[in-house]
Amino acid sequence: MGKNDISTIENYFPEINADQKRKFQRLGALYIEWNQKINVISRKDIENLYCHHILHSLAISKVIQFEKGTSILDAGTGGGFPGIPLAILFPECSFHLVDSIGKKITVVKAIAEDLALENLKAEKIRAEDLKEKYDFVVSRAVTSLKEIYTWTNKLIRSGGKNTLQNGILYLKGGDLHQEIRELGRKVMTFELSDFFKEEFFETKKIVYIRAQD
Repeated sequence: MGKNDISTIENYFPEINADQKRKFQRLGALYIEWNQKINVISRKDIENLYCHHILHSLAISKVIQFEKGTSILDAGTGGGFPGIPLAILFPECSFHLVDSIGKKITVVKAIAEDLALENLKAEKIRAEDLKEKYDFVVSRAVTSLKEIYTWTNKLIRSGGKNTLQNGILYLKGGDLHQEIRELGRKVMTFELSDFFKEEFFETKKIVYIRAQD
């Protein structure tokens, strides 16, 4: 299987439609093109874009299928992960991608515009300065569990209409026992190796923290 092509996505998401397939295909070319101007993915990792970035982002959909109308904040999106792949997969949900680094948001906006992702807005702002409310916060290893919870819990509506109650879905790798202890809240942990067979996912997890009522 090609490490850096759409077959990686199609293998795990055979249900994607022609429009989604086209967008995922285009994503590869866009990131390669933008990465030459603004380094949003490490140079050595661009060849693993589909596995390490796009598929990794889509892992969230293996633990929750967002219902129509769900609003999702991607806090510290960097180059657009996990927000852009999820916005392609869930066109009936709204995504707000934020990062404090302007040039990364420039890339996110350009890619979203090229793909005509009308369900996505991107903004240069720190998550802790936001005033809006969301159903879920998603993020990818930008900080510790305790910090992401402190920054974003107040932005999450309680309750919800999805299979999981509203909360934080955090992509992180390695041994998280210490971080979970420091957080001091009950969490659910999902092993990505249960969903994907690539070696990259062996130590990767999704941590779900329910919003505080």
